[in-house]
Amino acid sequence: MKRRKTRKIFLGKVPIGGGSPITVQSMTNTKTNDVEKTVNQIHQLEEAGCDIVRVAVPDLDSCNAIKEIKKRINIPLVADVHFDYKLAIGSVENGADGLRINPGNIGSSERVREVVKACKERNIPIRIGVNSGSVKKEYLEKYNGVNEYSIVYSALEHVRILEDMNFNNMKISLKASDIALTVKSYMKMAEYVDYPFHIGITEAGTPWRGTIKSAVGIGALLFMGLGDTIRVSLTGDPVEEVKVGKEILNSLGLSNDSLEIISCPTCGRTQIDLIQIANEVERRTKNIKKHIKIAVMGCAVNGPGEAREADIGIAGGKGSGLIFKKGEIIKKVKEEELVNEFMKEIEKM
Repeated sequence: MKRRKTRKIFLGKVPIGGGSPITVQSMTNTKTNDVEKTVNQIHQLEEAGCDIVRVAVPDLDSCNAIKEIKKRINIPLVADVHFDYKLAIGSVENGADGLRINPGNIGSSERVREVVKACKERNIPIRIGVNSGSVKKEYLEKYNGVNEYSIVYSALEHVRILEDMNFNNMKISLKASDIALTVKSYMKMAEYVDYPFHIGITEAGTPWRGTIKSAVGIGALLFMGLGDTIRVSLTGDPVEEVKVGKEILNSLGLSNDSLEIISCPTCGRTQIDLIQIANEVERRTKNIKKHIKIAVMGCAVNGPGEAREADIGIAGGKGSGLIFKKGEIIKKVKEEELVNEFMKEIEKM
């Protein structure tokens, strides 16, 4: 799939846009001023494969905590600030790698200019973010409510404020909880700017529903080439957001550091416990950083032939299974030994 051409920006050493790999973000749900809990959660996110983390900065204590947090983490940190320009400047001075603000919401042009000056001095990008619930009243009235027009033109107002100050180091997000509205908003914004897009479905829901909703929405945008960095918004452990985000990229062939598992749904032909085997393979390969495709298939019908594109796979038999590579059978193994032998072959790759 062809990606939209954008300019490239950097959050710390992590590139966004300009053909760079698509990154996965998350946001901590700890109190940012609780440094220990926040750092521990960021470490968990890092272990899950998170590329960029965002923290809420609602007060001065949270702003000051950034300095200590930054010393103890490895991935870029974005400070999420609303309304208070002093917190935005303080976050930058304390080491934040990026800001999430809306220039039109932090007061006078002079205040915005001070934030821009701080970001320019340190080459810190700003993320402009407009959600369906934060559209300016004048655009709601002009375009008859919340739609792609009111969202896009509201965001463009923030963009123009920064551009008028000769600041172009930014990325844009236009999120809604409605998938169609989100997709249409990004499609329209792509007509006006070449800044990288931060994409996601906001307030997607609990892990089960939110995962499905996010996969549909983010997947649609990525398939159209309209995404440079993603965040899956789930009401739950943010580590799950990262896992879902990584798998969305993997499912579209947009990740180079994770394996893909395909497995058949089972049917009356299946004569081994394929469900248990598939779950065990998934558990034992979750930390493997090889870009390979694994197939776990129930019988010869869906085995080496149908899964020929897999790098390595299992095809079930009666109380046994075949291990194959690129469609070629390499060994037959008893069911109870199948996963162990399969893992040995994966480790050789």
